[in-house]
Amino acid sequence: MNVPHRAILVFLDGVGIGADDAAFNAFAAASLPRLQTLLGGRRLVAEEMDADGRIVAERAVLAAADATLGVEGLPQSGTGQTTLLTGRNGAAEYGRHFGPWVPTPLRPMLAAENLLQRAVDAGRTAAFANAYPLSGAPADPRIFRRPAGPMLAAQSAGALTRGAMELAEGRAVASSITNERWRETLGSDIPQVTPEEAARTLARIAAGADVTLFAHYDTDYTGHRGALNGAIAALERVDAFLGALADALPADTLLVVSSDHGNVEDVRGGHTLNPVPVLALGAGHERFADAASLMHVTPMILDALGIARAG
Repeated sequence: MNVPHRAILVFLDGVGIGADDAAFNAFAAASLPRLQTLLGGRRLVAEEMDADGRIVAERAVLAAADATLGVEGLPQSGTGQTTLLTGRNGAAEYGRHFGPWVPTPLRPMLAAENLLQRAVDAGRTAAFANAYPLSGAPADPRIFRRPAGPMLAAQSAGALTRGAMELAEGRAVASSITNERWRETLGSDIPQVTPEEAARTLARIAAGADVTLFAHYDTDYTGHRGALNGAIAALERVDAFLGALADALPADTLLVVSSDHGNVEDVRGGHTLNPVPVLALGAGHERFADAASLMHVTPMILDALGIARAG
C-alpha cells in the first residue's frame, strides 16, 4: 500500500447510496462517465455494491458508510458534518441529529478536533479551498451565525483565507464549483470557469498543503428542491469536476470524497436513512474499503498521513 504525502477531502453535502430507480434517484438517471470509470464500470447505486457494501476497482474503492450513527431520526447536516470532520459521533454527543448548521454545544469540539486543525497541531499545513464572502464581498451574516462544519473547521485552523480576490485570480474554488453565483453578485471581475478548470485549481491548492478540504453544497440543495432534472445537472457537474481532479492529482496524493447524509439519491422527500459513499483513490486508498461509518473518515485520513490520534 502506497503512503500518501498529502490528502484532499472533498465534502459533498446530501449524497447517499440509493436504489437503482431513475424515477427518483439522480445517480440512476444521470450520465456520470467519469465516476463510473473510476468505479470500474459500476454505478453509484445500492444494487451495484458487493455483499459487504463496497465497490473495489483498480484505481478506487467505494464503501457504504452509516450516517445514522446509532441515533434515531433522519441524519442532519450539523451533526453529520461534525462527525465526518472529527471522527466523533456528533449526533450521540448532542443527543439527536441536528441541522442544517452545527449546534453551538458541538462547536468547541469541532474546532479543536477537526481534520484541518489536527493537521496543524501535528506541524502539517492545511488549506481550505473554498472562496468565502470575506472582505470585498457582501456577506450573509447567517453564514457565521449558523455555520456549516467545513467553514468552522477552516476558521479554527486559520485556513479561512480565500475570498473574492482569490477566486478571481484562480486561487480559490466556489462552493458551487463553477462561479455563476459569485458573478451574479460581483459581476465580470469573477471569471467563468468550467468544472474541469475548477478541479485543476483545487489540485494546485492541494499541491501546496498537506491536508486540503473542499466543500460542495448544491447536491443537498437540489435534493431538497425535489426536481430530478436539477439533481441530475448537479451530479453531472460533480462528475466532470471529480474526473478532472482525479486526472490532475500526483501519485503521492490521497483523494477522499464523502458526505454527511443522504438526499440527492431520492428526490421525493428530503434527507434519507441511506448510507453515504466514501470514495477514495490515489495513494493509500485501499484502507478506505473498511470505512463503515462517518466516524471512520477523518481517523483514516489522519492514519494514512501518519498523524497520531488525539488523546
